[in-house]
Amino acid sequence: MASLERLIEGWAGECVVVRYDAPSGSWIFIAIHDRTLGMAMGGCRMRVYPGPADGLLDAMRLAEGMTLKWAGLEFPLGGGKAVLAVPRPLDGAERHGLLLRFGDLVEGLGGLYATGVDLGTTPADMNVVGRRTDRVAGRLPEAGGAGDPGPWTALGVYEGMRAAAAHLFGQPDLAGRRVLVQGVGGVGRPLALRLREAGAEVVIADASEERSCAVAAELGVDRVPVDAVYGTECDIFAPCAIGAVLNAGTVPSLRCRIVAGSANNQLEEDADADRLADRGILYLPDFVVNAGGAVAHGILEILGGVEADVEPLVRRIGPTITGVLEESESRGETPLAAAVRRARRHISERRGHAVAPE
Repeated sequence: MASLERLIEGWAGECVVVRYDAPSGSWIFIAIHDRTLGMAMGGCRMRVYPGPADGLLDAMRLAEGMTLKWAGLEFPLGGGKAVLAVPRPLDGAERHGLLLRFGDLVEGLGGLYATGVDLGTTPADMNVVGRRTDRVAGRLPEAGGAGDPGPWTALGVYEGMRAAAAHLFGQPDLAGRRVLVQGVGGVGRPLALRLREAGAEVVIADASEERSCAVAAELGVDRVPVDAVYGTECDIFAPCAIGAVLNAGTVPSLRCRIVAGSANNQLEEDADADRLADRGILYLPDFVVNAGGAVAHGILEILGGVEADVEPLVRRIGPTITGVLEESESRGETPLAAAVRRARRHISERRGHAVAPE
Protein backbone atom coordinates (compact mmCIF):
# COMPACT_ATOMS: atom_id res chain seq x y z
CA MET A 1 0.00 0.00 0.00
CA ALA A 2 1.33 3.45 -0.94
CA SER A 3 1.84 6.10 1.72
CA LEU A 4 -0.61 8.93 2.37
CA GLU A 5 1.73 11.29 0.53
CA ARG A 6 1.99 9.08 -2.56
CA LEU A 7 -1.76 8.57 -2.71
CA ILE A 8 -2.42 12.31 -2.55
CA GLU A 9 0.30 13.10 -5.09
CA GLY A 10 -1.15 10.61 -7.56
CA TRP A 11 -4.81 11.56 -7.20
CA ALA A 12 -6.67 13.53 -9.87
CA GLY A 13 -9.34 14.83 -7.48
CA GLU A 14 -9.66 18.39 -6.22
CA CYS A 15 -8.46 18.00 -2.64
CA VAL A 16 -8.24 15.80 0.42
CA VAL A 17 -8.93 16.89 3.98
CA VAL A 18 -7.01 14.85 6.55
CA ARG A 19 -7.33 15.00 10.32
CA TYR A 20 -6.05 12.72 13.04
CA ASP A 21 -8.59 12.48 15.84
CA ALA A 22 -6.41 11.95 18.90
CA PRO A 23 -9.20 11.25 21.45
CA SER A 24 -10.41 8.21 19.49
CA GLY A 25 -7.19 7.30 17.66
CA SER A 26 -9.04 7.61 14.34
CA TRP A 27 -8.14 9.14 11.00
CA ILE A 28 -10.71 11.35 9.30
CA PHE A 29 -10.48 11.60 5.51
CA ILE A 30 -12.73 13.74 3.33
CA ALA A 31 -11.98 13.32 -0.38
CA ILE A 32 -13.42 15.94 -2.76
CA HIS A 33 -13.20 14.66 -6.32
CA ASP A 34 -15.12 17.05 -8.59
CA ARG A 35 -17.55 19.91 -7.88
CA THR A 36 -18.36 20.90 -11.46
CA LEU A 37 -22.02 20.00 -11.00
CA GLY A 38 -22.37 21.37 -7.48
CA MET A 39 -21.36 20.88 -3.86
CA ALA A 40 -19.61 17.58 -3.24
CA MET A 41 -21.85 15.08 -1.50
CA GLY A 42 -21.27 11.50 -0.41
CA GLY A 43 -21.72 9.36 2.65
CA CYS A 44 -19.48 8.85 5.67
CA ARG A 45 -18.00 5.37 5.96
CA MET A 46 -16.73 4.10 9.32
CA ARG A 47 -14.64 0.96 9.53
CA VAL A 48 -11.38 -0.55 10.74
CA TYR A 49 -8.73 -0.55 8.01
CA PRO A 50 -5.32 -2.26 7.96
CA GLY A 51 -3.73 1.18 7.99
CA PRO A 52 -4.57 4.88 7.43
CA ALA A 53 -3.54 4.76 3.78
CA ASP A 54 -6.15 2.07 3.13
CA GLY A 55 -8.82 4.38 4.50
CA LEU A 56 -7.63 7.27 2.34
CA LEU A 57 -7.59 5.11 -0.78
CA ASP A 58 -11.14 3.97 -0.05
CA ALA A 59 -12.27 7.59 0.35
CA MET A 60 -10.65 8.56 -2.95
CA ARG A 61 -12.19 5.67 -4.90
CA LEU A 62 -15.60 6.27 -3.39
CA ALA A 63 -15.44 10.03 -4.06
CA GLU A 64 -14.71 9.43 -7.74
CA GLY A 65 -17.60 6.99 -7.81
CA MET A 66 -19.88 9.70 -6.43
CA THR A 67 -18.79 12.08 -9.19
CA LEU A 68 -19.78 9.47 -11.77
CA LYS A 69 -23.00 8.67 -9.88
CA TRP A 70 -24.28 12.25 -9.82
CA ALA A 71 -23.14 12.99 -13.37
CA GLY A 72 -24.58 9.76 -14.73
CA LEU A 73 -28.01 10.88 -13.55
CA GLU A 74 -27.35 14.54 -14.47
CA PHE A 75 -27.86 15.51 -10.85
CA PRO A 76 -26.67 18.90 -9.54
CA LEU A 77 -24.13 17.61 -7.01
CA GLY A 78 -20.44 16.80 -7.09
CA GLY A 79 -18.41 13.84 -5.93
CA GLY A 80 -17.07 13.52 -2.41
CA LYS A 81 -16.78 10.93 0.34
CA ALA A 82 -15.72 10.73 3.96
CA VAL A 83 -14.00 7.86 5.73
CA LEU A 84 -13.57 7.52 9.49
CA ALA A 85 -10.76 5.00 9.78
CA VAL A 86 -11.22 3.82 13.37
CA PRO A 87 -8.69 1.69 15.27
CA ARG A 88 -11.44 -0.63 16.56
CA PRO A 89 -15.25 -0.63 16.62
CA LEU A 90 -16.36 2.44 18.56
CA ASP A 91 -19.49 2.94 20.64
CA GLY A 92 -20.80 5.09 23.44
CA ALA A 93 -19.10 8.36 24.30
CA GLU A 94 -16.05 7.58 22.18
CA ARG A 95 -18.12 7.18 19.00
CA HIS A 96 -20.30 10.16 19.89
CA GLY A 97 -17.28 12.41 20.33
CA LEU A 98 -15.72 11.36 17.04
CA LEU A 99 -18.96 12.08 15.17
CA LEU A 100 -19.28 15.52 16.76
CA ARG A 101 -15.74 16.41 15.76
CA PHE A 102 -16.35 15.10 12.27
CA GLY A 103 -19.43 17.36 12.10
CA ASP A 104 -17.28 20.32 13.13
CA LEU A 105 -14.86 19.50 10.30
CA VAL A 106 -17.66 19.30 7.72
CA GLU A 107 -19.12 22.60 8.93
CA GLY A 108 -15.69 24.22 8.77
CA LEU A 109 -15.45 23.44 5.07
CA GLY A 110 -18.11 26.07 4.44
CA GLY A 111 -20.20 24.18 1.90
CA LEU A 112 -17.44 22.31 0.12
CA TYR A 113 -18.93 18.97 1.16
CA ALA A 114 -22.11 17.43 2.58
CA THR A 115 -22.13 14.02 4.25
CA GLY A 116 -24.60 11.21 4.92
CA VAL A 117 -25.06 7.56 5.84
CA ASP A 118 -22.72 4.93 4.44
CA LEU A 119 -21.25 1.57 5.40
CA GLY A 120 -20.66 1.51 9.15
CA THR A 121 -22.75 4.59 9.98
CA THR A 122 -26.45 4.94 10.77
CA PRO A 123 -29.21 7.57 10.76
CA ALA A 124 -28.64 7.87 14.53
CA ASP A 125 -24.99 8.70 13.81
CA MET A 126 -26.10 11.39 11.35
CA ASN A 127 -28.28 12.87 14.12
CA VAL A 128 -25.07 13.38 16.08
CA VAL A 129 -23.19 14.87 13.12
CA GLY A 130 -26.22 17.08 12.49
CA ARG A 131 -25.74 18.74 15.89
CA ARG A 132 -22.69 20.47 14.42
CA THR A 133 -23.60 20.98 10.76
CA ASP A 134 -26.67 21.26 8.54
CA ARG A 135 -24.73 19.74 5.66
CA VAL A 136 -25.78 16.19 6.50
CA ALA A 137 -28.32 13.79 5.03
CA GLY A 138 -29.81 10.62 6.43
CA ARG A 139 -30.86 11.74 9.90
CA LEU A 140 -33.83 10.09 11.57
CA PRO A 141 -37.21 11.60 10.64
CA GLU A 142 -37.77 12.93 14.18
CA ALA A 143 -34.54 14.89 13.77
CA GLY A 144 -35.70 16.40 10.48
CA GLY A 145 -34.04 13.83 8.22
CA ALA A 146 -35.16 11.39 5.57
CA GLY A 147 -34.19 8.31 7.55
CA ASP A 148 -32.94 5.06 6.05
CA PRO A 149 -31.90 5.39 2.38
CA GLY A 150 -31.94 1.62 1.86
CA PRO A 151 -35.47 1.26 0.43
CA TRP A 152 -34.79 4.03 -2.10
CA THR A 153 -31.53 2.37 -3.15
CA ALA A 154 -33.41 -0.92 -3.48
CA LEU A 155 -36.00 0.72 -5.73
CA GLY A 156 -33.30 2.04 -8.05
CA VAL A 157 -31.62 -1.37 -8.27
CA TYR A 158 -35.00 -2.96 -8.99
CA GLU A 159 -35.67 -0.51 -11.83
CA GLY A 160 -32.20 -1.20 -13.21
CA MET A 161 -32.91 -4.94 -13.14
CA ARG A 162 -36.14 -4.38 -15.07
CA ALA A 163 -34.30 -2.34 -17.69
CA ALA A 164 -31.62 -5.03 -18.03
CA ALA A 165 -34.23 -7.76 -18.31
CA ALA A 166 -35.99 -5.83 -21.07
CA HIS A 167 -32.69 -5.39 -22.90
CA LEU A 168 -31.57 -9.00 -22.58
CA PHE A 169 -34.79 -11.01 -22.41
CA GLY A 170 -37.14 -8.73 -24.35
CA GLN A 171 -39.42 -7.77 -21.46
CA PRO A 172 -38.96 -6.07 -18.07
CA ASP A 173 -41.10 -8.52 -16.13
CA LEU A 174 -39.07 -10.22 -13.38
CA ALA A 175 -41.75 -12.79 -12.52
CA GLY A 176 -40.18 -16.23 -12.58
CA ARG A 177 -36.64 -14.88 -12.83
CA ARG A 178 -34.21 -16.32 -10.29
CA VAL A 179 -32.42 -13.55 -8.41
CA LEU A 180 -29.62 -14.15 -5.92
CA VAL A 181 -29.21 -11.30 -3.43
CA GLN A 182 -25.82 -11.27 -1.70
CA GLY A 183 -26.19 -9.36 1.57
CA VAL A 184 -29.64 -8.74 3.06
CA GLY A 185 -29.01 -5.71 5.22
CA GLY A 186 -30.32 -2.19 4.70
CA VAL A 187 -30.64 -2.53 0.92
CA GLY A 188 -30.62 -6.25 0.26
CA ARG A 189 -33.63 -6.99 2.44
CA PRO A 190 -36.00 -4.38 0.89
CA LEU A 191 -34.72 -5.40 -2.54
CA ALA A 192 -35.49 -9.06 -1.84
CA LEU A 193 -38.94 -8.08 -0.61
CA ARG A 194 -39.66 -6.01 -3.73
CA LEU A 195 -38.45 -8.82 -5.98
CA ARG A 196 -40.55 -11.41 -4.20
CA GLU A 197 -43.62 -9.19 -4.55
CA ALA A 198 -42.85 -8.94 -8.28
CA GLY A 199 -42.98 -12.73 -8.56
CA ALA A 200 -39.25 -13.37 -8.81
CA GLU A 201 -37.71 -16.52 -7.36
CA VAL A 202 -35.48 -14.98 -4.69
CA VAL A 203 -32.44 -16.65 -3.15
CA ILE A 204 -30.37 -14.91 -0.47
CA ALA A 205 -26.96 -15.16 1.16
CA ASP A 206 -25.45 -13.19 4.01
CA ALA A 207 -22.28 -13.32 6.08
CA SER A 208 -24.48 -13.24 9.19
CA GLU A 209 -26.11 -16.64 9.62
CA GLU A 210 -28.61 -15.15 12.06
CA ARG A 211 -29.69 -12.42 9.64
CA SER A 212 -29.80 -14.82 6.71
CA CYS A 213 -32.10 -17.19 8.58
CA ALA A 214 -34.31 -14.37 9.84
CA VAL A 215 -34.81 -12.78 6.42
CA ALA A 216 -35.35 -16.12 4.71
CA ALA A 217 -38.06 -16.98 7.24
CA GLU A 218 -39.64 -13.54 7.06
CA LEU A 219 -39.83 -13.44 3.26
CA GLY A 220 -40.29 -17.14 2.62
CA VAL A 221 -37.27 -17.41 0.34
CA ASP A 222 -34.41 -19.87 -0.03
CA ARG A 223 -30.85 -19.17 1.05
CA VAL A 224 -27.42 -20.44 0.07
CA PRO A 225 -24.13 -20.54 2.02
CA VAL A 226 -21.85 -17.56 1.44
CA ASP A 227 -19.15 -19.79 -0.02
CA ALA A 228 -21.57 -21.09 -2.67
CA VAL A 229 -22.75 -17.69 -3.93
CA TYR A 230 -20.62 -17.37 -7.06
CA GLY A 231 -21.39 -20.85 -8.32
CA THR A 232 -25.14 -20.66 -7.75
CA GLU A 233 -27.20 -20.62 -10.92
CA CYS A 234 -29.51 -17.61 -11.32
CA ASP A 235 -30.74 -15.10 -13.88
CA ILE A 236 -29.59 -12.05 -11.90
CA PHE A 237 -26.86 -11.77 -9.29
CA ALA A 238 -27.27 -8.79 -6.94
CA PRO A 239 -24.16 -7.93 -4.87
CA CYS A 240 -25.52 -5.85 -1.98
CA ALA A 241 -22.77 -6.19 0.62
CA ILE A 242 -19.07 -5.38 0.29
CA GLY A 243 -17.17 -4.22 -2.77
CA ALA A 244 -14.58 -5.93 -4.99
CA VAL A 245 -16.62 -9.15 -5.16
CA LEU A 246 -16.27 -9.29 -8.96
CA ASN A 247 -12.68 -10.17 -9.75
CA ALA A 248 -10.42 -12.56 -11.63
CA GLY A 249 -11.16 -15.25 -9.05
CA THR A 250 -14.96 -15.02 -8.90
CA VAL A 251 -16.04 -13.99 -12.41
CA PRO A 252 -15.18 -17.40 -13.97
CA SER A 253 -17.46 -19.08 -11.40
CA LEU A 254 -20.55 -16.94 -11.98
CA ARG A 255 -23.63 -18.69 -13.37
CA CYS A 256 -25.85 -15.68 -14.08
CA ARG A 257 -26.89 -13.55 -17.05
CA ILE A 258 -27.04 -10.14 -15.32
CA VAL A 259 -25.16 -8.51 -12.42
CA ALA A 260 -27.09 -5.67 -10.77
CA GLY A 261 -26.56 -4.78 -7.13
CA SER A 262 -26.23 -2.00 -4.60
CA ALA A 263 -22.67 -2.52 -3.35
CA ASN A 264 -20.16 0.20 -4.19
CA ASN A 265 -17.04 -0.64 -6.21
CA GLN A 266 -18.23 -4.14 -7.10
CA LEU A 267 -15.40 -4.55 -9.60
CA GLU A 268 -11.98 -5.14 -8.07
CA GLU A 269 -10.51 -3.51 -11.20
CA ASP A 270 -11.91 -2.13 -14.44
CA ALA A 271 -10.64 -5.18 -16.32
CA ASP A 272 -13.31 -7.19 -14.52
CA ALA A 273 -15.91 -5.45 -16.69
CA ASP A 274 -14.21 -7.03 -19.71
CA ARG A 275 -14.07 -10.40 -17.98
CA LEU A 276 -17.84 -10.25 -17.42
CA ALA A 277 -18.47 -9.21 -21.02
CA ASP A 278 -16.28 -12.04 -22.30
CA ARG A 279 -18.52 -14.46 -20.41
CA GLY A 280 -21.69 -12.90 -21.83
CA ILE A 281 -22.75 -11.47 -18.45
CA LEU A 282 -24.48 -8.10 -18.56
CA TYR A 283 -23.01 -5.87 -15.84
CA LEU A 284 -24.92 -2.79 -14.67
CA PRO A 285 -22.39 -0.18 -13.46
CA ASP A 286 -22.88 0.10 -9.71
CA PHE A 287 -22.53 3.89 -9.57
CA VAL A 288 -25.64 4.19 -11.76
CA VAL A 289 -27.87 1.41 -10.51
CA ASN A 290 -27.27 2.01 -6.78
CA ALA A 291 -27.89 5.77 -6.84
CA GLY A 292 -31.47 5.70 -5.50
CA GLY A 293 -30.69 6.36 -1.83
CA ALA A 294 -28.22 9.11 -2.64
CA VAL A 295 -30.75 10.76 -4.96
CA ALA A 296 -33.50 10.61 -2.32
CA HIS A 297 -31.37 12.14 0.41
CA GLY A 298 -29.88 14.70 -1.95
CA ILE A 299 -33.36 15.87 -2.93
CA LEU A 300 -34.93 15.82 0.52
CA GLU A 301 -32.12 17.06 2.74
CA ILE A 302 -29.65 18.99 0.60
CA LEU A 303 -31.58 20.43 -2.36
CA GLY A 304 -34.78 21.31 -0.51
CA GLY A 305 -37.13 19.06 -2.48
CA VAL A 306 -40.22 17.21 -1.27
CA GLU A 307 -41.09 13.53 -1.15
CA ALA A 308 -43.21 13.72 -4.30
CA ASP A 309 -40.04 14.62 -6.22
CA VAL A 310 -38.16 11.52 -5.14
CA GLU A 311 -39.81 8.46 -6.65
CA PRO A 312 -39.90 9.70 -10.28
CA LEU A 313 -36.21 10.56 -10.14
CA VAL A 314 -35.24 7.26 -8.53
CA ARG A 315 -37.28 5.34 -11.10
CA ARG A 316 -35.40 7.28 -13.79
CA ILE A 317 -32.49 4.95 -13.07
CA GLY A 318 -34.25 2.40 -15.27
CA PRO A 319 -34.27 4.55 -18.44
CA THR A 320 -30.72 5.67 -17.65
CA ILE A 321 -29.60 2.04 -17.59
CA THR A 322 -31.41 1.46 -20.87
CA GLY A 323 -29.46 4.32 -22.43
CA VAL A 324 -26.18 2.96 -21.08
CA LEU A 325 -26.87 -0.52 -22.44
CA GLU A 326 -27.94 0.76 -25.85
CA GLU A 327 -24.83 2.93 -26.16
CA SER A 328 -22.65 0.06 -24.99
CA GLU A 329 -24.13 -2.29 -27.56
CA SER A 330 -23.93 0.20 -30.43
CA ARG A 331 -20.27 0.90 -29.73
CA GLY A 332 -19.26 -2.67 -28.98
CA GLU A 333 -17.95 -1.84 -25.51
CA THR A 334 -18.73 -2.68 -21.90
CA PRO A 335 -21.57 -0.97 -20.04
CA LEU A 336 -18.94 0.39 -17.64
CA ALA A 337 -17.12 2.20 -20.46
CA ALA A 338 -20.40 3.61 -21.78
CA ALA A 339 -21.55 4.78 -18.34
CA VAL A 340 -18.23 6.48 -17.55
CA ARG A 341 -18.23 8.25 -20.92
CA ARG A 342 -21.79 9.50 -20.46
CA ALA A 343 -20.96 10.85 -17.01
CA ARG A 344 -17.78 12.57 -18.15
CA ARG A 345 -19.55 13.98 -21.17
CA HIS A 346 -22.14 15.62 -18.93
CA ILE A 347 -19.43 17.09 -16.70
CA SER A 348 -17.55 18.40 -19.73
CA GLU A 349 -20.68 20.01 -21.12
CA ARG A 350 -21.37 21.70 -17.80
CA ARG A 351 -17.86 23.08 -17.75
CA GLY A 352 -18.65 24.74 -21.06
CA HIS A 353 -16.00 22.83 -22.98
CA ALA A 354 -16.69 21.36 -26.35
CA VAL A 355 -16.83 17.58 -26.27
CA ALA A 356 -14.16 16.12 -28.52
CA PRO A 357 -15.43 13.91 -31.38
CA GLU A 358 -15.17 10.21 -30.61
